[in-house]
Amino acid sequence: MSRLGSRVTSPTRGQRLLAFWSVVVLGVLVDQAVKAAVRATLPVGARAPLLPGVIELCHVENTGAAFSMGRGAGLLFVVVAVAVLAGSLFLVWRESLPMPLVITVSAVAAGGVGNMLDRLASGSVTDFIATTFVSFPVFNVADILVTLGVFLSLVGYFVWESRRQGRA
Repeated sequence: MSRLGSRVTSPTRGQRLLAFWSVVVLGVLVDQAVKAAVRATLPVGARAPLLPGVIELCHVENTGAAFSMGRGAGLLFVVVAVAVLAGSLFLVWRESLPMPLVITVSAVAAGGVGNMLDRLASGSVTDFIATTFVSFPVFNVADILVTLGVFLSLVGYFVWESRRQGRA
């Protein structure tokens, strides 16, 4: 957001769409590049320490979703990812969202597309980040984008709404 005098201006639709597609493309590229590197260097099931006692690389091919739920429902997850991308794009196109909210919504879409591409290409999602200090499912960059994007979008939405209500 920029300030002109005391008036706050929202980004234009074009600026929002440019930011949306930039975050989606960058997020997908990073996600897919890291997954390709893991697949090329670490056999499925193999482990390698990254931060000893904290995080290790552990190559897993997951046919489900978060926490390996929904095994075998790949087509459903592809449909959900397409719906999230379309819904996010529509929201960014239609609403005069502040740029931080555009970016967090875009991160959710990027993560969904990253995992969707895995499912379409191989029928499973490459996961590789495993915590060693606590038992937690193995995850990937796309999962991080979705999780942080959803959390920060909710926080951002409530902040944005409270500010809008204060101006009303």
